Amino acid sequence: MNRARRPPLQHPLAPLFARAVDSFSAALGPASIRHYHGTARHFLSCLGAHHPEVNRLDQLRREHILGWMSRLRSQVPPLVTGSYIGRLIALRPLLNELAWTEQLPELAHLIRREDIPRLPHRLPRPLTAEQDQLLQQEFLRRNDLGGNVFLLIRHTGMRIGECADLSCDCLRSTGPDQWAIHVPLGKLKTERMVPVDSFVCELVQRLRFFRFLDPLPADGRLLARPSAKDTLLRHFRDYLHQVCHSLGLSTRIVPHQMRHTYATEMLRAGVTFPALMKLLGHSSSEMTMQYLDVALHDLQREFELARSKPRHLVPQPRVPSVPLRADLDGLIDSLLAAHHVLEMFRRAQPDGTSRRRLDRLSNRLTKIVIEARKLRTP
Repeated sequence: MNRARRPPLQHPLAPLFARAVDSFSAALGPASIRHYHGTARHFLSCLGAHHPEVNRLDQLRREHILGWMSRLRSQVPPLVTGSYIGRLIALRPLLNELAWTEQLPELAHLIRREDIPRLPHRLPRPLTAEQDQLLQQEFLRRNDLGGNVFLLIRHTGMRIGECADLSCDCLRSTGPDQWAIHVPLGKLKTERMVPVDSFVCELVQRLRFFRFLDPLPADGRLLARPSAKDTLLRHFRDYLHQVCHSLGLSTRIVPHQMRHTYATEMLRAGVTFPALMKLLGHSSSEMTMQYLDVALHDLQREFELARSKPRHLVPQPRVPSVPLRADLDGLIDSLLAAHHVLEMFRRAQPDGTSRRRLDRLSNRLTKIVIEARKLRTP
């Protein structure tokens, strides 16, 4: 049915909700206004169908809201999470508006913050080995500004916004033949030093050369900005899209995937998890875990390493070899070595008959050692 030809909703609360929408959405666009009207209509329709006795605002209770939310989640076809969140977010300010205009403050608490679920946040996954190889080869072949920028992002794990904010002196010496890039304040308002190799140092030198050729006046940044920062970022994203199109990569690739690829590569190279958090500039381990891609061959490698060098098993102490001597001291040393082996074996046994027998045998061996030491006394 055409929405413009829908008959007016026959509900006692419909005029109040319509005035609330008009008051709340006075500065919004037509699409947003239709969304608020549609949400109010849907809520009042469900309310009239399942609770016809409710015809005044002071009769609205939280169970009415919970019932409407339950029907939203159970409708067929199922409502996607984003649409479900949009309905709740649209009804909540309408109830707040009615609470203020009708002097009913309890309406503002019918929908609570915990009722609105979080939208699932899907981070881009790392590049496949084939995609990574093709892109790096193409960036090296082009050797232009965009290619060197994305190679720098790929081999440092920076965000594209952090790369746009790099200064000309971002490359810092940390020791003899040791270099690191100073990453400025980024998304999490933190700065960090990322160790780099000679290849990344060459990339920075190339970008300095491109900056020297740019006609824009020097502003201390490694990358020239024709206007705003967003314009520069949009230019690099368009550049990556063109490169992927020229390589025939049908999968949509975004710059942030190179950061994920760097994180996974560092983990496979043996970088510890806390060090990886520092390299990426994360403040929580949960965020770092979302960046990592553990494939089947990673699990196979860890499994084989655990079998060859198990770290959870306590190493058994080695009994020093005692040279055999045909005298009393040699006999006592042999008895002590045998008692040590027996004691280690006894401790590894569970409580039971076998352990009690080993206890008696250990006590007898102790007595024999004591008697043998008495023979030393003249």
